[in-house]
Amino acid sequence: MTTAAKSVTFEGRFKMHRGGRIESPTMVYETWGELNKNRDNGVLIFSGLSPSAHAASSQADPSAGWWEEMIGPGLPLDTDRFFVIAVNSLGSCFGSTGPASVNPETGQVYRLDFPVLTLEDVATSAHLVVRHLGIDLLHAVVGCSMGGMSGLAYCVTYPGAARAFVSISSCTRSLPFAIAVRSLQREMITRDPKWMHGTYDPSDPPLTGQRLARKLGMITYRSPQEWEKRFGRERATDQHDAGKQFQIDFAVESYLQNHAEKFSGGFDANCYLYLSRASDLFDFSEYGGSLKAAFSRLLLERTLVIGVETDILFPPHQQRELAEGLAEVCKDTTHVELDCIRGHDSFLVDMDAFRPVICEFFDNDFQ
Repeated sequence: MTTAAKSVTFEGRFKMHRGGRIESPTMVYETWGELNKNRDNGVLIFSGLSPSAHAASSQADPSAGWWEEMIGPGLPLDTDRFFVIAVNSLGSCFGSTGPASVNPETGQVYRLDFPVLTLEDVATSAHLVVRHLGIDLLHAVVGCSMGGMSGLAYCVTYPGAARAFVSISSCTRSLPFAIAVRSLQREMITRDPKWMHGTYDPSDPPLTGQRLARKLGMITYRSPQEWEKRFGRERATDQHDAGKQFQIDFAVESYLQNHAEKFSGGFDANCYLYLSRASDLFDFSEYGGSLKAAFSRLLLERTLVIGVETDILFPPHQQRELAEGLAEVCKDTTHVELDCIRGHDSFLVDMDAFRPVICEFFDNDFQ
């Protein structure tokens, strides 16, 4: 199989933010474009919870990436100008070290022996990749959803290491609604008998729990307005057993079922649990005891905050809070609320709305 993914192992102990360590972690990443002579045109992308490092196609891997319409020649992240880097988050299951990886000290899969994962750990491991590539100063850090929080962690942990920060459908910390949803998703997985306290056979994972968790996730990733416009009360066209009660009757049910089936077999359950909890644990105000103190630690020249009016997971008022905090320490801060109907997932599917905003930001050179 052709792949553009690269991996690097960092020898020695990696200390985790909330205690514990892992030995010689491996990070998987992909790059597009060329690093310039000054080595300062790098753009680092932090993804949401589930994507791999394959954000866009390339000659080495022509398969479509999760942000295909955003990265490439002439696109907002223009690879004729920028050296774009996407990392697979520490703790994920697409090559970077995580709960599904083998612990080199024991020869056994980590499973729940993996230490508590935080988005600070995701940021620190990504910084190792950036330094491995010979970059001291990034042109920008871009973070989507969970990745926006990882990006904030990066910018506050390494002040001055990036000139610009772009936050897309993210926040300074998760609020009770988002925490409650993810808590229930985790319980759906851990209550599946096949989870077996994390010791499940990878060939026979807790798929029922994962499917339920994915369905709940999809409900929060999209918006009620989209459901009504797209499905209404349209009936499902699938064939059903006439004698079976409580079968799928509606098109929206069939849609959720199909998405759950596609996702559940491709993502490790323990990795999902760890990354989900890491999203809940992050709180930007921990850097100094308040959001104001945390923002004061940032050293950025330009920032962009994009939110979506129909996002129920990270709603518009959280985007405003983030933008206002950034504006206190970075005068060149832009905040855009997009009128997209597809909710939190809009940054993945409504490219016609997002491309112009991000393109304009990157087209405006630093003064």
